[in-house]
Amino acid sequence: MRWTIGDVTITKVTEMEQPLPLSGLLPAATVEALAPHSHWLAPHFIDDAGMTSLSIHALIIESDGLRILVDTCVGDREVPGIPGFRGDPTFPDRLAAAGHPVESIDIVCCTHLHFDHVGWNTRPEGDRQVPTFPNARYLFCRTEHDHWMSVTDDGYASTIADTVAPIMDAGLADLIEPDHVLTSSVRFVPTHGHSPGHMSVLIESDGERALITGDATHHPVQWAEPSWGMAADWDGAMGIATRERMRAEFSGEDTLVIGTHYAAPSAGHIVAVDGGWQFRAQV
Repeated sequence: MRWTIGDVTITKVTEMEQPLPLSGLLPAATVEALAPHSHWLAPHFIDDAGMTSLSIHALIIESDGLRILVDTCVGDREVPGIPGFRGDPTFPDRLAAAGHPVESIDIVCCTHLHFDHVGWNTRPEGDRQVPTFPNARYLFCRTEHDHWMSVTDDGYASTIADTVAPIMDAGLADLIEPDHVLTSSVRFVPTHGHSPGHMSVLIESDGERALITGDATHHPVQWAEPSWGMAADWDGAMGIATRERMRAEFSGEDTLVIGTHYAAPSAGHIVAVDGGWQFRAQV
């Protein structure tokens, strides 16, 4: 999938999709609670049985002559604590098929350091983990990095020893502030809550605007129900406040919202309808 925002191009490359009941992702999303939203969530984001699909994908932004890769999925390793769960080893081939071989990436930026956003930072080479994108600088939010490096129970950041530490050791990382400017059209915006230093990505070019959510939301229903959090949220109350603020700032037809975990069509607009909110998919 590909979108154009002014002079900027954004390309989605999927590593995997995981079908699951939406209540397994967002416990508050019971059949009864979903009923008022089912008419606009279907057919793209929920089916009649309450099942959804969690997409794990990367987004490549082309801006000012740079190729910027946002989030690097699960990677070629088993995730600790989830037996048998690992990323797709063909993902680099998928990037190449989309026109973005690993050697062509200039910047890798991680919205946060959970295992499904940092996995392909590195790849196995013998008994070592080496950078997957040899010509890139890797950008990590300083607050996010310092938090996970300081805790002994790293939980959802369980792969950082393999995916973040080798990048730091190789001297390829830059620790940035959560409002860091990447290009004339691309910058981060702080959206903390799901994790301590979580960032989303804002693209503005030629009067057009798009927002890459990261994990500030995992599913479009959270724009209508911002209080619906998940187990992986670091600070649930902060996450709710962040979603409410984002909804106020980025609702309307002027901002294309691209969900980091939304299944196809993955993008759309947050719209106010009859005193409530919906996510109108762009198809």
